[in-house]
Amino acid sequence: MGISAAYVTFADEEGFDDEKEIVIEAWADTGITGHIVRWDDPEVDWAAFDVVVVRTPWDYVLRRAEFVSWAHRVESVTRLLNPAAVLERNTDKTYLRDLEAPTIPTYWVAPGEAVDFPVLDEYVVKPAISAGARGAIRTGDRKKAEAHAARLVAEGQTAMIQPYLDMVEAEGETSLLYFGGRFSHAVRRGPMLAANVTGPDGENVHAELRTPDPDQLALAERVLGEFPDVLYARVDLVRLADGAPVLIELELTEPYLFLRYAPEGAANLARALAEVAAGGRI
Repeated sequence: MGISAAYVTFADEEGFDDEKEIVIEAWADTGITGHIVRWDDPEVDWAAFDVVVVRTPWDYVLRRAEFVSWAHRVESVTRLLNPAAVLERNTDKTYLRDLEAPTIPTYWVAPGEAVDFPVLDEYVVKPAISAGARGAIRTGDRKKAEAHAARLVAEGQTAMIQPYLDMVEAEGETSLLYFGGRFSHAVRRGPMLAANVTGPDGENVHAELRTPDPDQLALAERVLGEFPDVLYARVDLVRLADGAPVLIELELTEPYLFLRYAPEGAANLARALAEVAAGGRI
């Protein structure tokens, strides 16, 4: 008897998700029948699937509470990957404060707190609940940084203030993809807040395959050691001025997987899913 799996997406009217067909085909090659479904479709019987794989619910940012509630509801009737508790934690970037691994220096301002942070050469200010570069600004003007942080806090969001790292311009970000806890591939990405990026959701998907350095692999695996039960993960790293790698973000909810850049990537994901669906542990 075959395995039935839901590929969870959103109402993608503009066709932003260019990976779904690649994934469905790779799943078929491993005996998994994939069904592309919207997470918010009220007609879907989630219990009918052996496994539900959250892939591209890219509108959750505007409806996070509803999305988290949906995840827990689905998990009560079938296997959800990644698990609901992981999705709930990962969709609020305050999780970065709790990690033991080194992360990009961040100053946090929660609702009810005064907007106060050190003087920096250049600022990145963004909300803790966001995707791509939604709600983020890059500026060298401290007053603009303060005003944006104050606006986010007034809206009930936690504001994140980070230094803009020149190494993002020089080297870019390195994204390492893991499926079933195993390294699949890595890409070098350009800066999302560069002036020439005009993607519809702020996401810069222009990238190139790269071989990660040993210290980047070591950091990625250290980070993932804190999240052992995930099917898929994207670990986004950048280097500080002293050359040390740090985590920018750990994408465990709806990361773009750069499968068009890595021919083996979809097969790696399918193999990991087949193992889990057959009763294996991640």
